[in-house]
Amino acid sequence: MKVSLFDRRVIDHFDWVTIALISPLMLVSLYLIFEINTDLAYRQLAYMCIGLVVFVVVFMLPIRRFIWLIPFGYWTGIALLAIVKYIGTERQGAARWLEVPFLHVTFQPSELFKPIFILMLAYLIHESPPPPNGYGWKAFFKLSLYTLLPFFLIAIEPDLGTALLLLMIGGGILLAAGLKRKIWVTLIVATAISGVFGYELLHDYQKKRIEDFISKNSSYHVRQSMIAIGSGGLAGKHSEEATQTQLRFLPIAASDFIFAYYVERFGFVGALALILLYILLITHLLSLNLKTHEDYLAMVTITGVAIMLFLYMAINIAMTIGLAPVVGVPLPLFSSGGSSFMNFVILFAVIENLLAFRFYFLYTSALRSH
Repeated sequence: MKVSLFDRRVIDHFDWVTIALISPLMLVSLYLIFEINTDLAYRQLAYMCIGLVVFVVVFMLPIRRFIWLIPFGYWTGIALLAIVKYIGTERQGAARWLEVPFLHVTFQPSELFKPIFILMLAYLIHESPPPPNGYGWKAFFKLSLYTLLPFFLIAIEPDLGTALLLLMIGGGILLAAGLKRKIWVTLIVATAISGVFGYELLHDYQKKRIEDFISKNSSYHVRQSMIAIGSGGLAGKHSEEATQTQLRFLPIAASDFIFAYYVERFGFVGALALILLYILLITHLLSLNLKTHEDYLAMVTITGVAIMLFLYMAINIAMTIGLAPVVGVPLPLFSSGGSSFMNFVILFAVIENLLAFRFYFLYTSALRSH
């Protein structure tokens, strides 16, 4: 009897709840982007179609049989991050993009690195599971090296926002995996000290963002965002009456500040519904760990994606309401753009793969002979 992709056991293990939770995010996002800019909306629709193909392809890959390739992907990403400083395309004072030869298109290695970064930590913890009392110093330093290396390479581009996101994701994964208490005490003290002295190492534009954030006078972007959010009221307003966006007062309304336009359209009630949807998605992902007992490859990947979702959501929303500096973090699966969207598509496909093909025999061509 042959085992196909649609073997009943594969379908039974597929997590349909996650698909049901992310679908409304993408559909509402596309609807809002159409209201803002139809050309941008068609581009986003193209990303979604490509994303569906990528999802199916990644889902069909025998990931568990080829996890030994994950370190190769990680070190390839590190190599790209290392060379982007020297041969990367510079925009607005930052060299973050590499150009594909002959195709004249660019990509951002730091964005492509996020999925493989989570998978690399999952691979390392899968290969060396934590003891009952948590990792000690030796294991901590080893795992930290795989987090700090890309952190410094991305920070010098400079792209401190993405670098800090990776650092927080890596720290969250280590916290979930388990560390001895004395390590966490040391980390808290070290973080407090580095926060005091780290400010002087920032670039001028990074200091300006922090100064704008802590000053009484918010930046133009944040002021217009808060006006849009306030004008939405309790239940929002029709698109023709959403003047902050329609009259172009709200900058980058379809990407970084799409939450402000969403609230202008659907009001306080709509904002609560959207945040609740994200919370349900993150909570559901974390609950999947109950199904993957001692399957560290799946557990760490799921936990990493949940942390990444929470950080993106929290930082973006806090940014639009003036509670965090403007750092260009998109609202996951909601803001327009292809890089962040494709990252989450790949990560969700990996999660579904690890859940659906939970047992090695489902990868084989024959289950049993008769």
